Amino acid sequence: MKKRVTGLTGKLTFGVIIFGILLGAIISIIGYREFTSVLEQQYNDSAYEIAETAANYLNPDKFEEYLSTGEQDEEYKEIERRLDALVDATGTTLIYVAKVDVSDYRTLTYIYDAVNSASGFERYPLGHTAIGVEEKYVNNVRNIITKGERATEYLYSYSEESGAHTTAGIAVHDSKGEIVAILGVEKAMTRLENARNTYVKDVLLGVLVAVFLFLLAYSAFLYREILTPILAVTDEAKRFAETNTPSDKLSAIQKKDEIGVLAKAVNKMETDIMAYIENLTAVTAEKERIGAELSIATQIQADMLPSIFPAFPDRPEFDIYATMNPAKEVGGDFYDFFMVDERHLAIVMADVSGKGVPAALFMVIGKTLIKDHTQPGRDLGEVFTEVNDLLCESNSEGLFITAFEGVLDLVSGEFTFVNAGHEIPFICKKGGSFEPYKIRAGFVLAGMEGIRYQCGSMQLSPGDRLFQYTDGVTEATDKDSRLYGMERLKETLAEYASLPPRGLLVKVKEELDGFVGDAPQFDDITMLCLEYRERMRNEGIDD
Repeated sequence: MKKRVTGLTGKLTFGVIIFGILLGAIISIIGYREFTSVLEQQYNDSAYEIAETAANYLNPDKFEEYLSTGEQDEEYKEIERRLDALVDATGTTLIYVAKVDVSDYRTLTYIYDAVNSASGFERYPLGHTAIGVEEKYVNNVRNIITKGERATEYLYSYSEESGAHTTAGIAVHDSKGEIVAILGVEKAMTRLENARNTYVKDVLLGVLVAVFLFLLAYSAFLYREILTPILAVTDEAKRFAETNTPSDKLSAIQKKDEIGVLAKAVNKMETDIMAYIENLTAVTAEKERIGAELSIATQIQADMLPSIFPAFPDRPEFDIYATMNPAKEVGGDFYDFFMVDERHLAIVMADVSGKGVPAALFMVIGKTLIKDHTQPGRDLGEVFTEVNDLLCESNSEGLFITAFEGVLDLVSGEFTFVNAGHEIPFICKKGGSFEPYKIRAGFVLAGMEGIRYQCGSMQLSPGDRLFQYTDGVTEATDKDSRLYGMERLKETLAEYASLPPRGLLVKVKEELDGFVGDAPQFDDITMLCLEYRERMRNEGIDD
């Protein structure tokens, strides 16, 4: 594989560099601070030891005498010589003894001032007054003079001329135990400064070398163990996306870590995708075939229902119109109307339980049986009784049909009917409004063998109309799951009662669509309207 730098490589390398630098910086800073703190403390402890030694040379009871007279006796000079010798012997910069002005704790009146001959400082004479305390050390000096306490922190100062110094300050007590002066020892921290410089150079150089070597080793490890396998997985994924052909290139990655798991997963994904594509191709082809067959079935079902209107243009006695809107490609609802003989018109409205192809096939059987058994002069109860037994014989799927059939005598206006568990029709008398016509509902067709159905009758007059439907109308729901219901249907029929059958059904469907809105259609919607316009002449027709 051709080596190359990727975005992931750059990010990981940059992250390692930053981590190494930060780690080195943190280690250097912590080490520097700890190292410096230890050395400074050692210097300060040494200064305090010198201060305690110098304090043993003094005669504090004579300090006031020396300051008031300015005279230096032999004892004074002997002490001064001993302090000078201590300064030179210990490499101390200076040792001083001074009286502190308690008004500001900054002004010192010097009693002794022993100065190292190599320091370049001038000795302050007896009685010399100067501001010798920096503002930041005033509290420490106050505690020394007032309480005799040692400073809680070592006193540190730095100047370009003399470098870094640490100062030890202790209280000087007279024979009565009273604090009469402060003794200070100022010690140059030359060795500390040299050690600091050496430490900084050595540590920084060591850290840089360590980080560099770490980066070299880690980069090699990173590229061999992580980046190279990831690049192989990436290249294989891109190749597969472009060609849709699997390969065994990733089988060479035998790692047991997450990268190895990823390589095996990608390898398996390629195999699974190819199998899925092959299966999807077969399923798609099958779906297209089924879709084509369903399209044909839809057309066949539509052709089975009367769909040419006006259906009987040469018959002025009546007008009829019907519609069916399936919830799926094919539906279980059906309607029918046909002339039983010259003077009798039959109408059928039915709803098969279930949806789709099984319901559609059962619908064909039911529609055919009802029409074939409706004969002139035959009782409609007997028709449904016989059709029910026949449907029960071939009903392995357990389907059933709610059905309504009526036959109108065009001469007398008598309308005989039979109802097998279907919705009750609406009747509109001439000049009136549609009202539900309550009739007895029998048992559904194909539900049980041996059921006896009863025929009923009503009288229609010219100008009367009948509206029949399936439960897909009243049980249509909107997005809030509210039913359209019988009351809304009654109000709609009343509003458009003056319209002819076709116009009435169009308006009912518009109102229904407006109510449902964007909610899906769950059931077939089927409607039929029959208008009895005039009586048929009875000339030449047998009763």
